This record gives sequence, structure tokens and C-alpha cells, in this order.
Amino acid sequence: MNTREIKSPEGKSETPSVPDGNCVSNSVHRKKLGVYFIESDNQRMAFGRGYTGGTTPVNLKGKPIADADLSKTGGWIAAFFIFGNEMAERMAYFGLSVNMVAFMFYVMHRPFASSSNAVNNFLGISQASSVLGGFLADAYLGRYRTIAIFTTIYLAGLTGITLCAVMDVFVPNQEQCDQLALLLGNCEPAKQWQMLYLYTILYITAFGAAGIRPCVSSFGADQFDERSKDYKTHLDRFFNFFYLSVTVGAIVAFTLVVYIQIEKGWGYAFGSLAIAMGISNLLFFAGTPLYRHRLPGGSPLTRVAQVLVAAFRKRNFPFTNSELIGLYEVPGKHSAVKGSRKIAHTDHFRWLDKAALQLKEDGNNPSPWRLCTVTQVEEVKILIRLIPIPACTIMLNIILTEYLTLSVQQAYTLNTHMGHLKLPVTCMPVFPGLSIFLILSFYYSVFVPLSRRVTGHPHGASQLQRVGIGLAISIISVAWAGAFENYRRDYGMKHGYEASFLTPMPELSAYWLLIQYCLIGIAEVFCIVGLLEFLYEEAPDAMKSIGSAYAALAGGLGCFAASVLNSIVKSVTGTPAKGEESWLSQNINTGRFDYFYWLLAIMSVINFCIFLYSAQKYKYRAEQMFS
Repeated sequence: MNTREIKSPEGKSETPSVPDGNCVSNSVHRKKLGVYFIESDNQRMAFGRGYTGGTTPVNLKGKPIADADLSKTGGWIAAFFIFGNEMAERMAYFGLSVNMVAFMFYVMHRPFASSSNAVNNFLGISQASSVLGGFLADAYLGRYRTIAIFTTIYLAGLTGITLCAVMDVFVPNQEQCDQLALLLGNCEPAKQWQMLYLYTILYITAFGAAGIRPCVSSFGADQFDERSKDYKTHLDRFFNFFYLSVTVGAIVAFTLVVYIQIEKGWGYAFGSLAIAMGISNLLFFAGTPLYRHRLPGGSPLTRVAQVLVAAFRKRNFPFTNSELIGLYEVPGKHSAVKGSRKIAHTDHFRWLDKAALQLKEDGNNPSPWRLCTVTQVEEVKILIRLIPIPACTIMLNIILTEYLTLSVQQAYTLNTHMGHLKLPVTCMPVFPGLSIFLILSFYYSVFVPLSRRVTGHPHGASQLQRVGIGLAISIISVAWAGAFENYRRDYGMKHGYEASFLTPMPELSAYWLLIQYCLIGIAEVFCIVGLLEFLYEEAPDAMKSIGSAYAALAGGLGCFAASVLNSIVKSVTGTPAKGEESWLSQNINTGRFDYFYWLLAIMSVINFCIFLYSAQKYKYRAEQMFS
């Protein structure tokens, strides 16, 4: 390696005098680390110094795209082909989430509670497995090939679900199964193999989402030139338009798909999801010549493991060791990680720096399991530093998951007429989507100018500020949900609806639910869009998909946590032997959904305080750069 040892200018004191012995020791360590650094061809890599530059977009074959051809690829046209794939995936995701509970209850004759848990597990797997898709994209396949493979799996799963709804062999006997029989549990239950088939194809569909969700947003953002002066503006607008496509998919799922189900049946409803996914796949592949790609940088998990092992092996070497040459980094402008810029050193998690300590005994050709580059160490630091922010959005995802099932049960007891028009209960979740659509439509014309006057931020609010705004609004939403449910329950008990939990109360409108729906929609816009943009910009170059997968993983953990929370609440608050109903009783009028909502509100307040602390401690990567 073409390096040499460089020392501080002579005559400069290396260790200032400090009275406290511990402070002296720490100061010596920090100063010694500043004495040694590695000089290579045209850059220096020391603590707090490093080379930064852009990453070169490549074509599908991995060859760099010439500057003269960049105008023919990428940009908004390429991004719109990608939007279609995400729109169809979310249309299927929300279409299944809102219809599958009803399908399992009315067709497969499963109780509401077990149906809700099964759907929550589906939602959780489809999001939590995104880590796998992100890993494959960053390590081996690239984002384009990962999307292509998993979107095909998704289509196969939707086709299997359609067959389940169309072919009588896959469902139990529907004769003599009216609403009264459903309420009493007297309908013929689905056979074990029928439920096994349904669960299998449902989870195959969820697995298909693993490669779509973490890659589509990152792949779309890859289409913009980060060397452009308008890059930040394009990126900000891209993530808003991206989530707008998600919202359009959700609105279609909650309206058109529900209408098809009511008018034509379950087979046509699920079949429409499969057709939409097939069309989006064709559009995605049609845009292939326009796409810009990033080279996969090799296994990120291997690089993380190498850093941890190397740091552990050198844990007993002090930073003042006489054998120390410096912090190891490869010469030249480019890092050793394919598709990644070099990353400047930071003082976070200093114990990991020992993985990059180059000693004389390491030799000229050290093992990557003993000596790692500074860039590789900083990748691991970034991944660790990012964790608290998406972790704080798990609570929001718990609320979103609970709304998909609990609010539908509330709507069954309310009057859903709008004048002479009666909206199906399963259409109610469309209102968060409509509020998201309106907020995104007026975001740049209303919110950004107003908030810019307050914050002085060019985009109205920073990414973390937007996440915080979303979490705060979610608290208001779930607190209102508890207040309205308390009123709804008291009204039902006073007017003789105690046992009729599937009978709508004509005097009480379902549109009171719009307040909690619209508030949670606004919360979702600020929180999730801000989080996606934050993770894409802050994640290491060769781990963008892994960074985006953090958001999906938070969503998946939120779904699983909702199922666990439901089970805990049922076991703690209900005593079947004594005839005591749990808060989440199947009969919503004898349960206490209001207490459950208020429990979520208290948990959300605690979570918000944790977020404020984490956000205050976090420093954006741009703030750590040096001139």
C-alpha cells in the first residue's frame, strides 16, 4: 500500500494540561489519534477528514453511463414507470388488508379476532421481510433485478388468492350460513387444509412484497443526478410524489376494489388486484431502457460482521500503541466498497474504530476480518445511529394497524349513509388516503411557505421535524378515537344495542370516524414521507436499500406488535371463566375499545418523548462534513 506515516507539526503541544487524571487520559487518546493518519494519492484520511464524491450511475450491464447519455436516462420519466409498480403493490396490500378480514369472517367462517391477527401477521411479514429484499439488492442483485423477481412472486400469490375465492373446493360450505348463524358461530368452519392453503398463498404474497418495498423508493431516487444543483429539490418532491402514488393505490383499494367485491363477488375483487399487478409489471419492464442503476456493493452483512470481528480482535490495543500506523483507508478517490463514496470519520462509537487501526504486524495484505477501512467502519456506525429514528415510528404503525381492523368494527355499528348514498363499511379507510392526497397536493403551495417563515428551513421543515410532527398528530388522532368510542359505546348501551354488534345505529353517523381517520392520514404524510427521505439520504451509498428497509421493518414490527398487544390485552382484561369480557371483545358494544385507544395514546406520548431525545442527539451527515 502506498502510504506513509505523517506526524503533527513540530513545536505543537500534543497534550494540553488538564487537572483531572481521567480527562488527561481521554485527551491523550484523542490527541494521539489526531497525530497519525494515512496519506494516499490525492487525499488524506484522518479522524474527521475524508474524501467525498459522487457515485457513478451504470446501465443494466454494470457499465458506467457516459455524461452525454445521462440525459437519455433517469429523471422524472423513468421515475413514473417505477411509481406504477409501487401503486399496484400498495393497491394489493391495502386491498387485502381491508378485505381479507371480512373474507375470513364471512367466507372462511373464522372469528373476527383470529382473522384480524392473521391479517396483521400478513402485514407484518410483508414489511419485516423487506430487510431480506434490501440485503439482496445491496449485496448481489441490484434494485432492478430484485424488484423484477419479487414482483413476479407477488403476482403469483395474488393469483393463488383469486383461485381461493373462485373455486368452491377451497372454501367451506356456504349453505345455511346467514348473519344469525355467523353471530352464533354455527356456520361450517373451514377445513384445516383450506386454511393452510389460504395462509400459504397469503404469506407468499407477503414475501413478494419483501423485494418491492425497500427497493422501489430507493430505485426511483437513484434516477436523479446527485451532482445536480437541484438534486435536493428533486429528491424532496420525488418522495412526496412517491407517497402520493402509494395513496392513490390505497384509495383505489378502498373504493373500486370494495365496489367490485360488493357487486361482483370476492373472485372479481381479488382478481382485479392480480390484473393491476400484472399491468404494473409490464409497465415496469417497459421502462427498462430508461433506468439508471447503482452497482451492488457486496454483502453488507459480511462487511458489518468484518467490522465487529476486527474491532473485537483489537479490543485490547490502545489508541496510543507504539505499533500504530494510523487509520486504514485505501488510496485514491474511491472506497474499497463498490458503488460507495469514501465516508469521513466521526467520533461516534469509537470502540468500532479499532477495526480500522492499522498496526505494523498487519503487514501489506491484511485480512478483512482483522483490518477494515474507515469507510467500512463508518457504514456500521451509520446503520447503528439510524436505528432509533425508525424505531420510534413503530408506535405509529401500531396505530395504523389497529385502525385497519378496530375502526372497521366500529363502522359496522354506525350509519354509513351519506345522503341517499350508503358507503360500504370496508370503504371507510379510504378517508385517511383522501386526507393524504389533499395534504400532498397542497404541501408545496400551503405548508412549505407557511412553515418556512417559522423555521427558516428551505423545505419548510427538516426531515426529523416532519417525523416529529407526524408522531404528535398521531397522538391527537388516537386520543380522539378513544373519546368518540366512549361516546359510541355509551350510546349503544343506552339504546338497546348491547348484543347487536353488527347492527348499525341509524342515529349515529359513521362520519365521526373521519376525524381520527383524517388526523392519522396527516400524521402518516409527515412521518413516513419524512422518514423515507431521511433514511435514503443518511444511509451509506452501498446500503440505500437496507436504509429504506428500516422504514418497512418498522412497519412490520408495528404489525407484529399490534398482534402481541392485542393478545396481551385480551388475556389481562378478560376472564372467560367468570364471564368477564375483554377490552377487545368480539362484541364491540360490551368490550372497551375506548380504554384500548387511550392505552395507545399513553404509549404514543412516551414514544414521542423518546423520539424528541433521539432527534436532538442525531446529527445529519451533511452537518458532519468539512470544507
